[in-house]
Amino acid sequence: RYIEGAFTYECVCSSLSTCVDMHKHACVRTLLNSLTWGMKAQRVSLWLLGAILLLCSVHARGLRRCLISMDMHQIEETFQEIKRAIQAKDTFQNVTILSTSEFLHSIKPLDVCCVTKSLLEFYVDRVFKDHQEVNPQILRKISSIANSFLYMQKALQQCQEQRLCHCGQEATNATRIIHDNYNQLEVRSAAIKSLGELDLFLAWIGKNHQGTSTA
Repeated sequence: RYIEGAFTYECVCSSLSTCVDMHKHACVRTLLNSLTWGMKAQRVSLWLLGAILLLCSVHARGLRRCLISMDMHQIEETFQEIKRAIQAKDTFQNVTILSTSEFLHSIKPLDVCCVTKSLLEFYVDRVFKDHQEVNPQILRKISSIANSFLYMQKALQQCQEQRLCHCGQEATNATRIIHDNYNQLEVRSAAIKSLGELDLFLAWIGKNHQGTSTA
């Protein structure tokens, strides 16, 4: 038996010095192995911490709202001036395209940008083009709203380039439902119906894309 510091050695050796040397070497190897495992564990911990921080950063970035520097109040006023005339042409009062306001309000914050971008495209590429207006005053106001939508599309395109416009499965499903509702009606009737529901969409844009958050 040999005691050195905090270590006690027991062995059968040809000499005490040989036994001490053997145990010293064994102890050094054990300490080195412990240090190696400790360094490995530290590297794993740092990797996990980095991965968690990256995921949190991506999630937080996705929750940030894309703000649109557009006077939504002015657009809403423009629509209110033609709302009654548009809705008077709607012959399907018991049908909706946007699936009621509750449908829009159920969209998760992470999918707001994607849904907004899709609905802007829906109105620009389908509704405004499908609608045939003979009243020049109403047509002028619809054209003004369409130009505002094109401006907002460009703003959201910048958000998409900055990877702030996440498109999840729920956003895709929501867009598909709206297009399906539109396709169930005759083209002119669908366009009138969608125009008549613009106030729901405009209010939703104002709530989700304007405020103190930064894009």
